[in-house]
Amino acid sequence: MKSKILLLFSLLNWFIPATWAQPTYIIKADSITAHVEPTMYGIFFEDINMAADGGVYAELVKNRSFEFTPNLMGWHERGKDGGSGSVQVVDRSAERPDNPHVITLTVASGAGYYGLSNEGFRGMGIKKGETYHFSVIARQHSGSRTGLTVELVDSQGVVIGRGAVHPTDLNWKTYTVSFVANSTVDKAQMNLWAHKAGAIDLDMVSLFPEHTWMNRPGGLRADLVQRLADLKPGFLRFPGGCIVEGRTLANRYQWKKTIGDVDRRETIINRWNLEFKHRLTPDYYQTFGLGFMEYFMTAEDIGAEPLPILNCGMACQFNSGQLAPLDSLDPYLQDAMDLIEFANGPTDTKWGKLRADLGHPASFHLKMIGVGNEQWGPQYIERWKIFEKTIKQQYPDIQLVSSVGPDPDGQKFDYLNQTMRALHADILDEHYYRSPQWFLDNVRRYDNYDRNGPHIFAGEYAAQSKGVGSPENKNNWQCALSEAAFMTGLERNADVVHMASYAPLFAHVEGWQWTPDLIWFDNLRSYGTPNYYVQQLYSLNKGTDVVPITLHDQTVTGQGGCFASAVLDKAAHTLIVKLINTAAQAQDASFVISGVKGLSSKGSVTTLQNDDLNAVNSLDQPGVVSPKVQSFAVTGDTLRLSIKPYSVNVIRVGEMLY
Repeated sequence: MKSKILLLFSLLNWFIPATWAQPTYIIKADSITAHVEPTMYGIFFEDINMAADGGVYAELVKNRSFEFTPNLMGWHERGKDGGSGSVQVVDRSAERPDNPHVITLTVASGAGYYGLSNEGFRGMGIKKGETYHFSVIARQHSGSRTGLTVELVDSQGVVIGRGAVHPTDLNWKTYTVSFVANSTVDKAQMNLWAHKAGAIDLDMVSLFPEHTWMNRPGGLRADLVQRLADLKPGFLRFPGGCIVEGRTLANRYQWKKTIGDVDRRETIINRWNLEFKHRLTPDYYQTFGLGFMEYFMTAEDIGAEPLPILNCGMACQFNSGQLAPLDSLDPYLQDAMDLIEFANGPTDTKWGKLRADLGHPASFHLKMIGVGNEQWGPQYIERWKIFEKTIKQQYPDIQLVSSVGPDPDGQKFDYLNQTMRALHADILDEHYYRSPQWFLDNVRRYDNYDRNGPHIFAGEYAAQSKGVGSPENKNNWQCALSEAAFMTGLERNADVVHMASYAPLFAHVEGWQWTPDLIWFDNLRSYGTPNYYVQQLYSLNKGTDVVPITLHDQTVTGQGGCFASAVLDKAAHTLIVKLINTAAQAQDASFVISGVKGLSSKGSVTTLQNDDLNAVNSLDQPGVVSPKVQSFAVTGDTLRLSIKPYSVNVIRVGEMLY
């Protein structure tokens, strides 16, 4: 009997027209459940994967001040036309501990040339017709008249750009020359030739393209910053990440050493230099040409709230776990207090004046600051309490972002989550690097969070296609699709979740340590991953207020493989629906909108879609998964759309009358 009943139901389903069975989503546009913060979707920057030096920082010369180990890393001595000579590294640490090494370049022969070539960061990306600005700090030895010629050459040694400087002073002085490249080369090198017998001291050998972001001299790579601007992020978190902590406290990030003259910014080894045995990067250092002033200005440029993260007296607990004693925290606390004054203080204060002297008299309007990165345990709580008391006494309106550990659950998380809530922390920074299935399973994570507790910053998250930290992880469509589904839960709970950012942000295709990453680049090109376009769609369509969208009176959290959220953009009088179909089948769906007096007769849907869950974008095929926009008609209060399988859909209907 049972088998006959099942057969009957099967036959009935077979003959039911598709239009009868299609889901009908109900949207109550007059029932606002949460306000969406302007900071809802932002970006997390960390100098991993050669994101700064060799990446967004546009300097083309590697080890420009000879501070790597060994000191001539990236440089190669050579002669030309019979020239001979030598290069000697000079230690001047007693005189200049912030820039302790220079070189003496000696030309022994009267004829020919002797000098060095610089390999750049996996080569130098040079563009035809671009102007390049070369500079060097130099001083002649007594009686020497050694001149310098700079050349850019391609892989065959063909010169594609040339300039010359003629140092004359016996004291340190900066010399510059500009020239135009006549060819586009993705892996050029720079030759620096000395001629005429004599000796000359050199430091800060530098080469920049003219067209940087905002055309700032010595600035940032324009195409990569444009990728960030195109996200229209609500905040920029910097400088990390574990980079803040350092492998040891001596290797921690110290913001005061990253501002002012670039030749006085102390170079240190990057903590990701030898972190992963599968991706050792011994030439990975931090010159801090991209420092805190540049971070603040970039945030301002792209309309993002600045969110600096500072060391709280703890080195990375995955490495040394070094602790600054509680009675020795004053330098760490002072860094925090001085940073707030640097960002916001009047120009008659010490640090506010320095900001003005660096070209920015106006305040950066800093509203929040992170205390530690990914710390855990009682030692963190002890230090956090001291930071919280000190900062809040003088700056009660500054919001503190606080760690709840490296994982989204487990003993470390539970301890910090409970303790921070009891301490009435402002913002809790949750991290999750997990499988795509985890993101689908946790779309309701914030549904039952305390509405009166701390706000949540989903500070680091990314679906891992293979496993956490695996070099085989891919930025594939399955990962991006699962993140998009998860983000409907972030948006639906916008009264609790105030901020969210994918991590990491950048990766050089030949210099990465960690994958997946949001934006990949080489020396000339870049591309957004499917994950990038998911983040962009959410950020560009975050709206102002959350409204309910239901299916059969239930929140849409995976029924039939679909996930959904809905928001109003009150300024634009627009309803925005995000519907993610993770199923392999298409569906014809209806959306019934209540609570409005009228709708536009037209709407649009932006879709990310690919039938292959393993699909990825690349430098040569950047648009495999990328947004496609089409319009549709609106009939009365109902939208009818065909939703493709494996798709992210952002539906907009404007000109609503409330």
